[in-house]
Amino acid sequence: MSESTESRPTSPPGVAVMNADEKRLHELGYAQELHRGMGWFSNFAVSFTIISILSGGITTYYLGMVAGGPRVIVWGWLFVGGMVMLVGAGMAEVCSSFPTAGGLYYWAAKLAPQGRAPVWSWFTGWFNLLGQVAVTASIDFAMATFTGFFLNLTTGFQGTAKSLFGIYTLVLIAHGILNTMGVNIIAKLNNISVWWHLTGVVVIVGALFILPDAHKHQAISSVFTKYYDGLGWGFGGHAIWVVLVGLMMAQYTLTGYDASAHMTEETHDASTSGPRGIMTSIWVSVVAGLVLMIGLTYAIPYAVGSDGYVGAANAGISAPGVLWVASVGRHAAEFLILVCLVAQFFCGMASVTANSRMIYAFSRDGAVPGSQIWHKVNKRTRTPTNSIWFAVAGAFILGLPSLYQNKGYSVAFFAIVSVAVVGLYVSYVIPVLLRRMRGSDFAPGPWQLGKWSPIIGWTAVVWVVIICFPLMLPQFHPAGVNSWNFAPVAVIAVIGFAGIYWVVSARKWFTGPKVQGTAEELAAIEAELSSLG
Repeated sequence: MSESTESRPTSPPGVAVMNADEKRLHELGYAQELHRGMGWFSNFAVSFTIISILSGGITTYYLGMVAGGPRVIVWGWLFVGGMVMLVGAGMAEVCSSFPTAGGLYYWAAKLAPQGRAPVWSWFTGWFNLLGQVAVTASIDFAMATFTGFFLNLTTGFQGTAKSLFGIYTLVLIAHGILNTMGVNIIAKLNNISVWWHLTGVVVIVGALFILPDAHKHQAISSVFTKYYDGLGWGFGGHAIWVVLVGLMMAQYTLTGYDASAHMTEETHDASTSGPRGIMTSIWVSVVAGLVLMIGLTYAIPYAVGSDGYVGAANAGISAPGVLWVASVGRHAAEFLILVCLVAQFFCGMASVTANSRMIYAFSRDGAVPGSQIWHKVNKRTRTPTNSIWFAVAGAFILGLPSLYQNKGYSVAFFAIVSVAVVGLYVSYVIPVLLRRMRGSDFAPGPWQLGKWSPIIGWTAVVWVVIICFPLMLPQFHPAGVNSWNFAPVAVIAVIGFAGIYWVVSARKWFTGPKVQGTAEELAAIEAELSSLG
């Protein structure tokens, strides 16, 4: 199902020969600066690769183990998957109407109440920028930690905070370099990634069902019913809190699908391919992820009691690897971890791709300090090279606190995860909320929800409000310095910066998404890029 890339038809300045995608982009105010060489499968592949059940589902699995256990891991995955489908559907409907790389902040501007477009657009964009950078950081941070565990098994390597941060930095740089090579290469790698992930799930689950001795795995009934509370809270009704925290494993994994929206200016038939990419990436991830969760949970060694769960939790991101060694043996575990590492590498690469397109679009409208630098397009590859390295640098900075936490890397990792989910889901749901406030005063695109739009949209809004609580508060008790959640600090810092920047300066000049020029000026921009490419 791989796709051949196509060169978009170009036209000389002043000659209106455009395909439907370019015409719609012109109507939205933008020139076709980026290379439109992706089909719907490649668009889907970017979001599916960022969701990456072999990255998020594996590296946050320990959280589900100690916050609810198998019962929450399996049933919680299905429940959260359903909620995410609703959020994604609300986004897809808006994406069909406004297929631009700006995505969420552009949608917010077009759907905001009269006279309020700039402020809604501004804060939606900054939430999305924060979430995008944090997702990249969390993916590559998890890969670095998993790499350290793999090296420990194979070479005896003893990872420290500094050495793991060094691996993290190298992974970020590799993802930056790959993205500078052009969207055609990235599209092909993402297509490969889809099949790597799906095949990887089959291989991992098959190994975990076949290889363990009968006494080394859980009973099937335990996979769906066993409950465990390792968070340490003792207040009345704390089980509700435990379940909410446990659901965040699935909530973090099933995120990043806004990438399909950010890639619409590089996708053919964007008004349907973008929404299709969003929805397909979610449901395929939910189904494949459910199979993976059942396989992972089934393979937990039968002897693991409360001490085993605590031990795995202390292993943090590497908890699945620890359990695999006990379940299938060291060498088989090494192979399964290697499968995950390749998937995680694909995932981080795609995250940088989507992140850079959002930065490019936000800068195109002047919303990021130094916008002229970040909006610049490489004329040879037709990619926003400077924005790619902005994304890499932002993720590097967000990972720095990991150097100063004594207790494993789980606390720092989950804080970054919390920042990612809060930033992204708030930016996801703002356009959905504004679309609902618009009611019938909304011109849908070819992909629409019809009569189901109100109930889907409002349910999505309520769900996002609920999930912010377990993400922004301490998850473990006691909430000392070693288990402190610095997510609120990171969120407040970025939103505080955006707020102060808005009050002091931006409100005087930021008017929301800009129109790049007249039809002739847009054609001239495209002709210049084509002649230099």
